[in-house]
Amino acid sequence: MSTTLETSRGRGQQPPTPPTPPPPPPPGGALRRTSDWARRAPLLPALVFTIVVTQLPFVVTLVVSFMDWNAYYPDERGFTGFSNYASVLTDVNMREAILTTVILTVVVVLVSLLLGLGVALLLDRRFRGRGVVRTMMITPFLIVPVAAALLWKHALFNPEYGLLNGTLNGIWRLFGSDDAPQPDWITAAPLVSVEVALIWQWTPFMMLILLAGLQSRPLDVIEAARLDGASTWQIFRYMTLPHLRRYLELGALLGSIYIVQNFDAVFTITSGGLGTANLPYVIYQTFYQAHDYGRASAAGVVVVIGTIVIATLALRTVSTLFQEENAR
Repeated sequence: MSTTLETSRGRGQQPPTPPTPPPPPPPGGALRRTSDWARRAPLLPALVFTIVVTQLPFVVTLVVSFMDWNAYYPDERGFTGFSNYASVLTDVNMREAILTTVILTVVVVLVSLLLGLGVALLLDRRFRGRGVVRTMMITPFLIVPVAAALLWKHALFNPEYGLLNGTLNGIWRLFGSDDAPQPDWITAAPLVSVEVALIWQWTPFMMLILLAGLQSRPLDVIEAARLDGASTWQIFRYMTLPHLRRYLELGALLGSIYIVQNFDAVFTITSGGLGTANLPYVIYQTFYQAHDYGRASAAGVVVVIGTIVIATLALRTVSTLFQEENAR
């Protein structure tokens, strides 16, 4: 009897409803993509601006480099393939310009590195007024390139009122003579004049890089070497110089990127004459004076390719520096 009542009671009652499970979380990949998009979206305007300002003009230059396009012969414009590149690499003036560019770059970078290393070693020492001297040494690099070239052309190299010839006059007068030589420096040594102006401007840049390398040396190791009887030259030869190798490479690569593209000093000091026309100046002449747009564009692409190669090496050097710093 009781069993029957309990059975009838159990049939009349409904079983409890299980709780509703929460909705599944979104997939991890979708959540990660949303988060990445939220971080990168503010950078899109800058990316679009960079593409419009830099990449689109380069694409146009690349297209024009395959065309026979001269403003003096507008009816002969058309596709010409790689003939412009062949002309750039076989033309005598272009080859001389490439050789001048290589010589100018190598001399300026090497001398700037050596002078920058010497100045960095001096400024790494402690002395009164070191901060003021460092600021003054950086000043040449902060001057506008055209203004620096004008300064050297008129204030120093001028044969009539330049500082160099004035100094020669002063030295000769100390010995009772008024027959001091008054050379025309730019005419006598045109390429050297351009190199000197660029070395003066780029030495502070090399000094900054190498000074940063000197200040990152492990001083405890150097002090231990001194206690062990190592001389100053031995410390520099076997400890400081190997430590600065990456910084020397970085300075050389960054300097090469900028010197290869230098136009201001050549245009301002010599106007490309007397064998100083480098590749950027020849491109300027081909484009704005000969109006040969296809050939000038091909030469510009050659410069860009060379610069990209150097920049790739520079980025690898910077990456290696960061890896070495993080490993310490």
